Amino acid sequence: MTSIVLVDDENSIRTSVSIALESEGFKVDVFQNGLEALEALKTKSYDLGLFDIKMPKMDGNELLSKVRSSKNESVKEMPIIFLTSKDQEQDEIIGLRMGAADYITKPFSQKLLNERIRTVLRVYQNRKQNTFTEEKDEANLKRGDLLLDDLKQLCFWKNNI
Repeated sequence: MTSIVLVDDENSIRTSVSIALESEGFKVDVFQNGLEALEALKTKSYDLGLFDIKMPKMDGNELLSKVRSSKNESVKEMPIIFLTSKDQEQDEIIGLRMGAADYITKPFSQKLLNERIRTVLRVYQNRKQNTFTEEKDEANLKRGDLLLDDLKQLCFWKNNI
C-alpha cells in the first residue's frame, strides 16, 4: 500500500484530503506542521509527501529543505507535491527548484490531486529502477549518444543522466 505523509495546518484540508486519498487505497498520515512531520520522518518512510507551504513553526519550504538534506536515502529521495494558497509564479519556481515534484494551488480538485499523485509516483518508481530501458521501451528516443527515457522522464548522454 502506498503511504503518504500529508502536512497542512488547515484541519479541513487534512481531513478532506486524507479521507479522499484513503478511499483511493492510499495510507495517509497527517501532521499539522513541519516539525511534527519531520519527527515522523525520522522513524517512518513514505512513498510521497504532500506539504503545505504556509504553516506555523516550520513552513513547507524549510521542511522540503530538511527532507532533501536527510541522511536517510528513502526520505531524501521521496517525491514532494506542494499544496498551497500561494499562487505567485515565483513561489512555484522556488518550490520546484528546491526539489518539489509538483505544485498545486488551493483550492484544487481532489480528482486532479489524485492524478498528479499517481503520475508523480509512477515517474519516481520508474526512476528507482536501475535498469536502462533503452531496448525495452519503443517510446524512447535515441539519437547517437543521446537517449530520452520516456518511462523515467530522464535524459541520458553517453549512459549518464
